[in-house]
Amino acid sequence: MSFAATVSIVRKHGHCGTRIKTRKRNITAPLDPSAFADAVVQIYLDNAGDLELVARSIESSDLNFSRYGDTFFEVVFTGGRTQPGTIKPDEGERHPYSVLDCEPKREAILPSVLYIQKILRRRPFLIKNLENVMRRFLQSLELFEEDGRQKLAIFTALTFSQKLSGLPPETVVQPLLKDNLVAKGLVLSFITDFFKQYLIENSLDDLILLLKRAKMEDNLLDFFPTAKRSTEGFSEHFTKEGLLALVEYNEKKMFEVKLKEMKSALTTQIAEETDISEVIETVKQQVKDAKLPDIEVVRILWDVLMDAVQWSGKNQQQNANAALRQVKTWAKLLNAFCTNGKLELELMYKVQIQCYEDAKLMKLFPEIIRSLYDLDVLAEDTILHWFRKGANPKGRQTFVKALEPFVNWLEEAEEED
Repeated sequence: MSFAATVSIVRKHGHCGTRIKTRKRNITAPLDPSAFADAVVQIYLDNAGDLELVARSIESSDLNFSRYGDTFFEVVFTGGRTQPGTIKPDEGERHPYSVLDCEPKREAILPSVLYIQKILRRRPFLIKNLENVMRRFLQSLELFEEDGRQKLAIFTALTFSQKLSGLPPETVVQPLLKDNLVAKGLVLSFITDFFKQYLIENSLDDLILLLKRAKMEDNLLDFFPTAKRSTEGFSEHFTKEGLLALVEYNEKKMFEVKLKEMKSALTTQIAEETDISEVIETVKQQVKDAKLPDIEVVRILWDVLMDAVQWSGKNQQQNANAALRQVKTWAKLLNAFCTNGKLELELMYKVQIQCYEDAKLMKLFPEIIRSLYDLDVLAEDTILHWFRKGANPKGRQTFVKALEPFVNWLEEAEEED
């Protein structure tokens, strides 16, 4: 073999007869968001803002959306690029068909939401970029004019109303809670517009579910400036704005929170066997502070007292003794709040329901009622009223029969008197 032929073979296969691999260099295109933005703007201009046609052109384009997703949504919202970290326009081409160029009305902004929805179906990865841009704009609410904030509120409500796939509410709502935005009342104004717009097509239950997902359901007062941050302030504001269902929901929720707090404090005091007079004072103070209805107080007292009993798994006699001992120990507490026939009757209903629902107490009903009578918690008239006209049907026939001997005794004693 000639020398030239040998060299040729070595060049081809290397010294060991293997092909030499050439490493390819990764050639990355330089970042050029301005050229991308100009190209998207041009698509808007070429189609005179017809979002149907714009969507089609974007779908067929080979623009690098995975790299410039944030820039794309800046163009959608503002008509062009924005300067990094702000909402101020950057250099470059702009178009007049953006979300912020629309009228602050649902019907004007809805086409933009449906257009974005169409884009996201083809490029679902862009949801993260939408989230980024929305979060940045919401954190910069003070930089928008009032009608700009209103447009953002309408847009945000519509994105959730249209169930824009994958947009997480907490990453949109949480950024609003910047202290300076809240203090200026901008967040309250925004969230009010948002609630109003969202409730046009959705129920209050839908809104509550959305707030739960945003981890805001229990913190609605956080949207209010400090001076207005109270249940009364909440009710006054949203009543004035015509959102009465939301006001009722919040009042009910606050009421439940106060009941829970009272129950918790009472449970601790009962467990620690605090002096009865001190427990009575604590309950009275909580009733006054929370404006709790007397009827709810009676219900809670009975629940807490019975929850504190150490029940036996099998021994019925032990259970009977434990229940009656608890009634006797805390009779003064019950007496302090069962101050009229209506409240005494409510207590009887509570005893009735518990004895009906708890098998181990089923046979205890007449003994508990007798004990409450002996301890001056229940009056004779209340017991007779329950016996003759009691309204709660749970186990009523059984309990009426069980209580009959005691009622007969009461009636005979009444006749003797």
